[in-house]
Amino acid sequence: MKYTKLVLAALSATSAFAQPEDASGKKNVLFLIVDDLRPELNCYGANYMKTPCIDSLASTGVMFQNAYCNVPVSGASRASIFSGLRPGKNRFWDVNSEIDKDAPDNVTLTQHFKENGYVTISNSKVIHGKKDAAKRSWSEIWMPKGPSKTWRDYLGDENLSVEKQKGGPNAYECLEVPDEAYFDGKTTDKVIKDLRELKKKKQPFFLAVGLLKPHLPFNAPKRYWDFYDRNSIQLPETFKFDRKGFPKEAFHEYNEIRYYKNIPAKGDISADEAITLIHGYRACVSYTDALVGKIMSELKRLDLDKNTLVVLLGDHGWSLGDHNQWCKHSNFNIVNHSPLIVLDPDNTKKGKEMKVVEFVDLYPTICEAAGLPVPKHVEGKSFIKLLHGEDKEWKDCAIIKWHNGVTYFDRNYGYTEWYNKNDQFISNMLFLYKNDRMELKNVANQLENKALINKLHKEIVNRRGNEFMNN
Repeated sequence: MKYTKLVLAALSATSAFAQPEDASGKKNVLFLIVDDLRPELNCYGANYMKTPCIDSLASTGVMFQNAYCNVPVSGASRASIFSGLRPGKNRFWDVNSEIDKDAPDNVTLTQHFKENGYVTISNSKVIHGKKDAAKRSWSEIWMPKGPSKTWRDYLGDENLSVEKQKGGPNAYECLEVPDEAYFDGKTTDKVIKDLRELKKKKQPFFLAVGLLKPHLPFNAPKRYWDFYDRNSIQLPETFKFDRKGFPKEAFHEYNEIRYYKNIPAKGDISADEAITLIHGYRACVSYTDALVGKIMSELKRLDLDKNTLVVLLGDHGWSLGDHNQWCKHSNFNIVNHSPLIVLDPDNTKKGKEMKVVEFVDLYPTICEAAGLPVPKHVEGKSFIKLLHGEDKEWKDCAIIKWHNGVTYFDRNYGYTEWYNKNDQFISNMLFLYKNDRMELKNVANQLENKALINKLHKEIVNRRGNEFMNN
């Protein structure tokens, strides 16, 4: 079976990362950013998921068990990552956020590498805006093309004929096609070509790869759908969720998914349709996993693994009916908790890291790993010590923002405060993860938690960044 061979290749690709022959040479960066990928992977404990290639990478690198985006929508999340800045009151607000508009004077992550002699290549969606910070950040920008007239990347005539009509196309596609038929397969082929050319040039590179799936619509070759038995798929425990005791600000109408056929314009998605959506999501994750395996295999074959820092992450989490919600766009843990795996060839540490990190920390960490200075504007903190051992002074928490809500996450608590446009407090919610990992009970109004809430509020104020609310 082709996929089995691919898995074996991926296992080989990450099994023996040696030190570079020329330790003084600049370290390359392979940056894999995946749309809407939540940590529902076998290596993160979801043993029903078929993700052997990412699992292998996780076993050889450092897998962060508690990594968080700083804003749960791709445009703003990626702008934050590549600018090194936290979202704020008027900065990195939604999917249309752009670095050039919100932080035009700051050096982007890849601009910094480019100015230090690196070839910087963006393949498919990396920074969300196609032209955002483009000329200064990249030596080359490439986007995949196919029969679809939109970014939705359909192949079947049924969906293609109605893809521009709300309520027309399905939220998924399952066809007997090869990997390279869809955008992500084409992107993978381009990345492999890039690696071969970069090997010849012998110039340090920052190669960024945007893998679109499992973003809606859930389109993947049929063989990946076949990895999962629909009859064994279960709805999340919180699919039927009682909102009593929760602020109305905690929820949204998940309009992103309402574009598609068989999804009601208002109200709940049926259980039957939910099972199909979950099936499609998982198929897309396995499809992406196979493509990651191909890339890692080629990196190893070219002997580039010995001097290449590999970073794999999802740009934010995603709801699959959890809390009776879909998509991103909320302050719940499941929407902001994302996978993050970092493989440094200088690394001796492997496997799980439990401490909390946030994506704004990636900019300084990648710079330090590559031996570059960290620009002064960067608001995150390098977690390089966590890659190489222990950091007893690590902050071990994350601050995320979605519209007028700001959330503090650590391994014990999830606490959110909402404010109106005049920065006046509206509502809050608090979860105690020791007894409520699934965030089922808001205990913000319990008197015994008043001191804890005051403490967490101070943490938010102290850590939320330089461009936030006034209070």
